[in-house]
Amino acid sequence: MEGKYTIKTFGLEILAFFIAIIFLVPFYYVVSNSLKTFAEILLNTSALPTVLQFSNYVEAWEKMNYLKVFTNSLIITLVSNLVIVIFCSMAAYMLVRTKNKWSQIIFLMFVAAMVIPFQSIMIPLVSFTSKLGLLNSIPGIVIMYLGFGSGLAIFLYHGFIKGIPIELEEAAIIDGCSRFGVFWRIVFPLLKPITVTIIILNSLWIWNDFLLPLLVLQDPNLRTIPLATFFFFGEYTKQWDLALAALMLGIIPLLIFFFFMQKHIIKGIVSGSIK
Repeated sequence: MEGKYTIKTFGLEILAFFIAIIFLVPFYYVVSNSLKTFAEILLNTSALPTVLQFSNYVEAWEKMNYLKVFTNSLIITLVSNLVIVIFCSMAAYMLVRTKNKWSQIIFLMFVAAMVIPFQSIMIPLVSFTSKLGLLNSIPGIVIMYLGFGSGLAIFLYHGFIKGIPIELEEAAIIDGCSRFGVFWRIVFPLLKPITVTIIILNSLWIWNDFLLPLLVLQDPNLRTIPLATFFFFGEYTKQWDLALAALMLGIIPLLIFFFFMQKHIIKGIVSGSIK
């Protein structure tokens, strides 16, 4: 009978429950230890805090200059997402609709770039960007995120655009719409499901990225949240109580982002499956 609750369903629910617990354990350690004193963390990291030390958050907020680093992270994440979505969606559209060997070669080059590890190019990257004057600037790091994020974004857009009937575009052209207008008025609105997916993936990556900002943003006024958290760890001291509180301050905006984007994520999944 359809919809009948079976032993197999019960077993899958138990398995899913234990998997969820495994993934939540690290989050428990971060939250609980961020509310302890430093001595209490050293004594027992697994125990619940005896007294909630919300002063850790106040001190971490002040020491890391949270409003400044939050603003830097927000600007870099928003602008990087914007340029990635705009340029990569247009590039993928032209690669799909241009039927020749060069478009296929260019697409394969973007896909091949996805497998190149960042560590293998970071030294020449810093040297080259320094010569271009892109170090210690938000526009510079945004351009780099566009370069590193374009491979996956174009790959995802390319596969989605192939499923859009070309007859819709031909009808718009007959009605007098330009090629530019066809993309922004007809094609781009249909890309909403995959655009939401790309924004979510890029937001997680860019917001939490540490290595690229460490290499590029050497000015203390341009630090992002991960960089500001890192400076709680000195050569001889490690302020775990403040560092974990700072880490939670960096996680909270992402949790709020997912809370408000939840319905769009579900709609994107459903629209993509129906399409």
